[in-house]
Amino acid sequence: MGKEKRELTGAEIFWECLIREGVEVIFGYPGGYTLPIYDALTKYQDKVRHVLTRHEQGATHMADGFARASGKVGVAMATSGPGATNMITGLATAMMDSSPIVCITGQVPTNVIGTDAFQETDITGATLPVTKHSYLVSDIRDLAHSIREAFYIARTGRPGPVLIDIPKDVQNAKTEFVYPTSPIVLPGYHPPRRATGEQVSRALEMINEAKRPVILAGHGVLISGTANQIRELAEKGNIPVATTLLGIGSIPDQHPLNLGMMGMHGKAQANHAVQNADLLIACGMRFDDRVIGKVSTYSPKSKKIHIDIDAVELNKNIKVDLAINADLAVVLRQIIPGVRVRKHAHWTRKIKEWIKDADRRDILNKKTDVLIGAQVINKIWEGTEGKAVVVSDVGQNQMIEAQYYGHDEPHTHITSGGLGTMGFGLPAAIGTSFAVKDREIWVVVGDGGIQMTISELATAVQENANIKIAIINNGYLGMVRQWQQLFYNARYVETPIYSPDFVKVAEAYRMPGYRVDKIEDIIPTMRKAQAHQGPVLIEFVVEKHDTVYPMVPAGEPLHEMVRRPHVPSDAKEN
Repeated sequence: MGKEKRELTGAEIFWECLIREGVEVIFGYPGGYTLPIYDALTKYQDKVRHVLTRHEQGATHMADGFARASGKVGVAMATSGPGATNMITGLATAMMDSSPIVCITGQVPTNVIGTDAFQETDITGATLPVTKHSYLVSDIRDLAHSIREAFYIARTGRPGPVLIDIPKDVQNAKTEFVYPTSPIVLPGYHPPRRATGEQVSRALEMINEAKRPVILAGHGVLISGTANQIRELAEKGNIPVATTLLGIGSIPDQHPLNLGMMGMHGKAQANHAVQNADLLIACGMRFDDRVIGKVSTYSPKSKKIHIDIDAVELNKNIKVDLAINADLAVVLRQIIPGVRVRKHAHWTRKIKEWIKDADRRDILNKKTDVLIGAQVINKIWEGTEGKAVVVSDVGQNQMIEAQYYGHDEPHTHITSGGLGTMGFGLPAAIGTSFAVKDREIWVVVGDGGIQMTISELATAVQENANIKIAIINNGYLGMVRQWQQLFYNARYVETPIYSPDFVKVAEAYRMPGYRVDKIEDIIPTMRKAQAHQGPVLIEFVVEKHDTVYPMVPAGEPLHEMVRRPHVPSDAKEN
């Protein structure tokens, strides 16, 4: 950029910096303490698109969905006080799942900060635990540098959310503006890059000697863009791959080495393989409690390699034999050439036995009188030919989507993993629609979760977002009800949930709405939705008491899964 100096307001500097950071869309909701920024937007509307959301939490989830689908930094904006605090859930969601977003909040003028002024909140203090970094910009001369640093921090190392709080007087102040171009130097912030030669040698020794190896592919595989390298490693060493919930898409669903998702509601073969492995190669994952079950019994016979860019995650939950704090993409390039071609015939046969047993228990092989969630997801997969980007909410709908929609590509499965944020799905899908223009986008959400952010249907219609919304309506807060059924003697306390007529709600928002309660109606209704360019809502009325299997009770060993009984062979449908 040129060095010519111009006198600009803080609000104008804000937009100038966003444009230079490549921002094309921002999700927000205006208020009194962001008025200067919004007024300045009139000069930049040909370069930046602002999407008016219906709630600040929705804006943050939209920025998050955009970031996950595009790999770019998502941006959301809100005013001070309640506007800012409404963003905290979205910031925490992004923080837990390493999603690069920058949230901008307005703030009361600097001369009244600390006086409990109208709509004053210490938002930088409130968000410290759920952001990589927070800025309170009290001097206009620091504004451009702060914005540039915020984007750098959000996108580098382990990505995550950054907040910038800008007082109203800073927005109104003027100064000579030159966009900073000098290298960003942040003392103490040095994301690691390479493994040492000793680490590479030891990793290769462990991999080449293993007889029952398993790759654990986490969200870091997708963030680092290493899905192809993971596949290369798996194929060269004939090593099966189990994914975390957020790691789905790291290896094609139909690939013979794909074990599927592991953990509490993971595939049985994935959990059995982890528990019986003699080597785990953990790539870009956190060993969180939903993945490992009981710590003392987790994969007891295996040596463990853990590669992660965040040093905090190494040896935090699971003690490993080789911890490598480095960029996964670089480490895989260092390791793969030295991996020997292997067969692991006995290990492969054992895994096939577990898969065959799991197939015999699959509910899709069972005749049912009522529609079940697994059938819905399987038909959506069939009707989209597995090529859609699917954004799921949280709960049973999330788990059946993970189990029954086969994702063959990275970044086609988007959900809230670490925080488990109900209400994430709809706004995140709207954000995704601004990043993905050339393929279908489906939202899978429960009748509970959709009501948490249902107001964003207005945003979807306003922006003509090309999303198809599948509500899995079982009349309950399904996952909580499942726990009550299994562990609280079926005492369904406050889990039956009243819902509106979702079809009429869709019509009220001026979008097409349909209701389906028979399996034979799923594909024809999907075709109607697919033919409409814009948002469509389909309510699927499903079995109320269906349970997601397998299920590992909290704190129990992975191999002690609660399993669905075998389906009799004569019950299988043609």
